[in-house]
Amino acid sequence: MVCTECATEPLGRARPYEKDSRQVTEEGLPMAAMKPRTGDGPLEVTKEGRGIVLRMPIEGGGRLVVEMTPAEASALGKAIQGCPGVS
Repeated sequence: MVCTECATEPLGRARPYEKDSRQVTEEGLPMAAMKPRTGDGPLEVTKEGRGIVLRMPIEGGGRLVVEMTPAEASALGKAIQGCPGVS
């Protein structure tokens, strides 16, 4: 946090010669960045750090991303295998 009373430089851009590319609302407030959608992608399950990450395409576009522990992933696998209609 910067104290406005002791700040020697104006807050905002670090270098005044760089163009400020941030977009602002009509009220002058900064807008959140929008990431382009790169597609739904395949069903993925990866180990990241100590957790397991499931990325599943969902109806209507996008993907559901769930991070879980190995024990939770094992319990999920058993629950899916116990479902009627799953071979």
